[in-house]
Amino acid sequence: MVHRRKQHPSESGRGWSPEKGGPEDEPEDHALGRSRGGYGTKIHLITDGKGIPLAVQVSPGQRHESTCFESTMGAVRLDWPPRISGDKGYSYPRIRTWLQEHRIEDIIPMRSDQMINAMPRDFDRKTYRRRNVIERAIGWLKECRRIATRFEKLAVNFLAMLKIAIVERYLRLMDRA
Repeated sequence: MVHRRKQHPSESGRGWSPEKGGPEDEPEDHALGRSRGGYGTKIHLITDGKGIPLAVQVSPGQRHESTCFESTMGAVRLDWPPRISGDKGYSYPRIRTWLQEHRIEDIIPMRSDQMINAMPRDFDRKTYRRRNVIERAIGWLKECRRIATRFEKLAVNFLAMLKIAIVERYLRLMDRA
């Protein structure tokens, strides 16, 4: 006769444990954090001029957009575009310098606190208005219920769901052609 305890693995034998390690790319905060909008995750998305996603990353809600700029741009697998539009959240000397080093024209309005110390720059308002393409792409992603509600606990799983939604979008665009 065998006791029931001997038939099942112990607590340490089930699933993930700190000793075994977890997903290597998983941040401790699981890309969750508080921001003005509440508890959530920020989606950093780069699209082409037609709204087709090129790269995506996630970060905690309280992390500023500008901190993920270089890593998100590095995730683009194609050639970088000649111009990039961004909102005032990307108006930092570090980002402007990075764009100049990579020969990319920035179409980013200056923040009001930067206008005091700097000369007014030429700003292409007509091109900047096309930035709504990225807003529509984010809106489309948030129509996907699983992304809008973030069912996944782990950031790597949430990022995988974003990439699946992007692949679905690619397939729909190919079906139209």
